[in-house]
Amino acid sequence: MTAYPPQRIILASERQRYLAKEMVDGAPEGAVVTVREATRSLEQNAKMWAMLTDVAKAMPEGRRHTAEDWKHIFMNAAGWDVMFLPGLDGRPFPAGWKTSRMNKRQMSSLIEFIFAYGDTHGVAWSEPHPDHQQQPEENRQ
Repeated sequence: MTAYPPQRIILASERQRYLAKEMVDGAPEGAVVTVREATRSLEQNAKMWAMLTDVAKAMPEGRRHTAEDWKHIFMNAAGWDVMFLPGLDGRPFPAGWKTSRMNKRQMSSLIEFIFAYGDTHGVAWSEPHPDHQQQPEENRQ
């Protein structure tokens, strides 16, 4: 029996949908098909890291954490299952859910959560929130 190589199709057009249907029709007995939402984009990931760096620099409430630590703190506060396990040196390390597994909607929700926290705690954003961008001078009242 020959191995059936894993294949991946992103359903971005009718052509990809057609190819996916053909692939399913030609799959061997017992093959497994999984359909899921797309994971977060590289743009979302870059935005999240810029925001986490902004929060780390601001040190809200005197909290001194790295951007990586802030990521886990926000994920935990937003309800994601993040556990902190004791490492070999006794220091805790995060385990559990990772942002690379989030879909675009979930990542947007986390980004909004970080914005809300940062806005409440006076974080100066290196990239303003689209809803908070200033209007041109002539459009202000």
